[in-house]
Amino acid sequence: MKRRTAREKALQAIYQLEIGKGEIQDALNSVLDGHPSDEYLELLVKGTQENKEEIDGTIRANLDNWKIERLANIDRNLLRIAVYEMIYSEQVPVSVAMDEAIEIAKVFGDDQSSRFINAVLSKVKTQLNK
Repeated sequence: MKRRTAREKALQAIYQLEIGKGEIQDALNSVLDGHPSDEYLELLVKGTQENKEEIDGTIRANLDNWKIERLANIDRNLLRIAVYEMIYSEQVPVSVAMDEAIEIAKVFGDDQSSRFINAVLSKVKTQLNK
């Protein structure tokens, strides 16, 4: 599975977990729809869920005049995946994590999502000094 596809499926799984409050494996099975699992997909979903508190803190610290709870579900969860990659993934350059999130926002988000995601992730990048 390509990394872009893994990120898109991770977004769908994390969205499902947030809405349905189910188990990680159930969400993964749902988005895989019978296809074989992918190591990077599982890493993204599990890593994002396991580190959600720290990730959300990083996002909160970089939001201007917004509360994380008020963000659109897609935007919030896409930010979580990108921040997870930016902080925890040694194999993905920060700029790649940002670019991927922006491109996925253009597909799954609304008209403003990609610009909003870019603005928040640019602040996170500055904060991380990467």
